[in-house]
Amino acid sequence: MQSEQISQKLIDSVIGLSIATLIVIVWTASLILLFTVNISEHILVLLLAILFQTFLFTGLFITAHDAMHGVAFSQNLNINHLIGTISLFLYGFLSYKTLVKKHWMHHNHPASELDPDFHDGEHKKFFAWYFYFMKNYWSWGQIIIWIIAYNGIHYIFNIPRTNLTLFWALPSLLSSLQLFYFGTFLTHREPLKGYAKPHYAETISLPIWLSFITCYHFGYHREHHEYPHLAWWQLPGIYKLRQSI
Repeated sequence: MQSEQISQKLIDSVIGLSIATLIVIVWTASLILLFTVNISEHILVLLLAILFQTFLFTGLFITAHDAMHGVAFSQNLNINHLIGTISLFLYGFLSYKTLVKKHWMHHNHPASELDPDFHDGEHKKFFAWYFYFMKNYWSWGQIIIWIIAYNGIHYIFNIPRTNLTLFWALPSLLSSLQLFYFGTFLTHREPLKGYAKPHYAETISLPIWLSFITCYHFGYHREHHEYPHLAWWQLPGIYKLRQSI
């Protein structure tokens, strides 16, 4: 029995590492390609490219999120945390160490004054809560790094500012909205019947394929809070099990 558990943990680690590597590689390749495209292309093509890059940006954060829970590569926590550090740096020059601390405060004190992801009782509406939320995670230092990187890439590699804006800056912003909407606003706002304790988290009941497209199953949020040791790609299994009961 113990050997089977060890074997399964190894398999899960290999899958987690493979998925994380794939997301980083596809994000990088897609970004490099989009930096070189002619933006005079059809508007629908540009829109699809922006949405695809947004989806990949979200994948970077979800990968880092798995690392915060030690499941991006559970066989070796040093590698696991390295994955998280790289993913958050690529996502938006965010500090992995800082986010780990804040994220576990969120899990340990959901929907309370100690929850850095929760509103303050006044900023309950979507955009008010979003800006309040972002204020807790962004700093002037990160904004300065963004500006330096943006202009550095433009001048050093001669990448058009329009491409940088449409395929790097804009998808990053849209990704933050996507993550907040599906992972915080819909899942942690107070339901009409009140919160379900102790996790204070709700699940967005969507088909698995749509749940993946919307936010890498981040909407299966009650399942995530109940089973924080599971990777994002394992959440549908728990969701289906609960639905069958």
